[in-house]
Amino acid sequence: MDGKTRLILVLLMSGVMVLMVTLLVTYLNLGPRPDFLLHWMKAYLIAWPLAAATGFVVMPTARRVTDRIVHLIEDRS
Repeated sequence: MDGKTRLILVLLMSGVMVLMVTLLVTYLNLGPRPDFLLHWMKAYLIAWPLAAATGFVVMPTARRVTDRIVHLIEDRS
């Protein structure tokens, strides 16, 4: 996977995952209130860059581990 593809994949995946997690956790912590969207967006804007950077660093290792696990599963079949 080239660098551009990896970056776009990490940005899209982390963006969607952080959106869902921050939405849920913010709702569970605050409930429905007038400033909910403000608190949710603040959490999202803080969490997304961190998640994207982590994903970009971890992706190559995660792919190698995934390949090994799949190889082990297929060898037992």
